[in-house]
Amino acid sequence: MAVLELETDSFEKTIQDNDFVIVDFWAPWCGPCRSFAPVYEKVSGDFDDIVFAKVDTEAHQTIAAHFQIRSIPTLMIFREQIIIFSQAGALPESAFRDLLAKAKELDMADVKRQIAEQASTQA
Repeated sequence: MAVLELETDSFEKTIQDNDFVIVDFWAPWCGPCRSFAPVYEKVSGDFDDIVFAKVDTEAHQTIAAHFQIRSIPTLMIFREQIIIFSQAGALPESAFRDLLAKAKELDMADVKRQIAEQASTQA
C-alpha cells in the first residue's frame, strides 16, 4: 500500500476508518526526516493491514499543534482510534519492524479496559 499524505480534512477520516494507522510527522527541511523516509516507504510495502501516512508539519501546522509535535520526525501509532505510541526520532529499519510487531500484538480489549479503569478512578 502506498504511503498516504494526510491533510487537515483527511486526517480524522483516515484515523476513524482504519483500525491500524501509523503517522510520520515530518518536514521537507528536516534531514533525519529525509533519511527515515525510504525506510518508512520500504516497510509500508510489507504490511497490507496497516495504513502508513505522513503529515507535513510545515504545510499542516494545525495538525502538528493538535498533537503537540515538538520534534520531527515523530512517529505516532493509532490502533482503533487510540494513540498507543508516540515518539520523536527516526528508527533503523529493524527497530521499526520490531515496533510494528509489538503494536500488532497489543491486546486492544485490555488497552480499552485500562483506559476505562483509569477514567473511572479519575472521575
